[in-house]
Amino acid sequence: MSKDKSQNKPNLIFPVISDVHIDSDHNHTLEKFITTLEQLNRVAPKQDAFVVVGDLTENGAIQEYDKFMSAYNSRKQSDAVSLMAIGNHDYWNELSAADAQKRYFEKTGMQSIYFHKVINGYHFIILGTEDGITEGTYSSIQIKWLGEQLRKAHADDPNKPIFVFHHHPMINTIYGSEWGFSENRDLFYNTLKQYSQVIAFSGHTHYPLDDPRIIHQKDFTSIGTSTGAYLFLESGRVQGEIPEGANILNQAMIVEVYDSEVLLHRRDIHRNDWIGEPFEISYPANKQKFKYTESRDKKAPFFKAGSEITIVHENTTSTGLTIIFTQAIDDLLIHDYKIVVKKAETGEVANQFLAFSEFYKAPIPNPLTLPLDGLQPNTLYEIEVHALDSYGNESPNSLKVSGSTLKDGVKK
Repeated sequence: MSKDKSQNKPNLIFPVISDVHIDSDHNHTLEKFITTLEQLNRVAPKQDAFVVVGDLTENGAIQEYDKFMSAYNSRKQSDAVSLMAIGNHDYWNELSAADAQKRYFEKTGMQSIYFHKVINGYHFIILGTEDGITEGTYSSIQIKWLGEQLRKAHADDPNKPIFVFHHHPMINTIYGSEWGFSENRDLFYNTLKQYSQVIAFSGHTHYPLDDPRIIHQKDFTSIGTSTGAYLFLESGRVQGEIPEGANILNQAMIVEVYDSEVLLHRRDIHRNDWIGEPFEISYPANKQKFKYTESRDKKAPFFKAGSEITIVHENTTSTGLTIIFTQAIDDLLIHDYKIVVKKAETGEVANQFLAFSEFYKAPIPNPLTLPLDGLQPNTLYEIEVHALDSYGNESPNSLKVSGSTLKDGVKK
């Protein structure tokens, strides 16, 4: 797993997982959690810490914590320091916020909802949402405390990374951060902004690690940590926010820390394999040299010569057509397809669709099949497909096909 040029052995190694959602009513997420722990032990047999970035449980119930801790304690590496943030779901019981926190302390062994640890000479700052509000609550008191801890960590070593963990992302940072917190967001961001050496990990969104925007660098580094429960995605696509097969998703991260760089390895637990190349963050941190910025990708995707598109005639109905086509190519990731459907007779745009490339599946389906519904009976349509990458770059070329819906009431 290591790829540092100057060292064979990292100074520090730790997994990060999030949104485990252990449930009282079933063992599906528990079984996935056990698989995660066992797989991470195989690929990272010498862990210095183990981090969970909130939503350990579905509802903060005693039975859920007991399931979580039983699985965790029986598989935890003895030298790994346990670091567990509290998430909004961990409050979703009938207790007051204070009593929900007390249960979290009793069950996990954590001493506070926000705390600071030093492990192998590196600073770990864990933050906690202060109630069960879905978007998260981080008070000015907690953020002031964060600023104090950052100053201490920076004074200890201005060149080393500082690791910060909080369940909810900051809006306008990583992929999925539209689900982040708004109250005190700027105060939180500006507190971190003073330290380019920060790597801030968040959970909550359930957005997959596959998209390159899962890491964001501007004033410091932010990164999402996906989920061990189920996939969630943006709205407005043909496949929906929770697409078919979403429950299979189970992802994790392993962090390796060296003298001059941090490697963030993304792991598909459900595939038992790595996702792409690790993200590489060089130290001492220099904002002018950040690699993973919002403007890092200007290359448009494209359809290779010979790419095909056809109508799946056996799926044609009076109100829908299904297309199947060769996926486009991109230097990072094809995220979406923009599909424009015009009436052949008039050239009028009858409908437009946005569809995921299904990049979250393994393997990614190629060719991709997409149903297009909401059309009129007995009508000839012209369909044009453009590819969009994660950064909104659109393919200069497109795929085109024509097809007719069935007459109303006609069966195939």
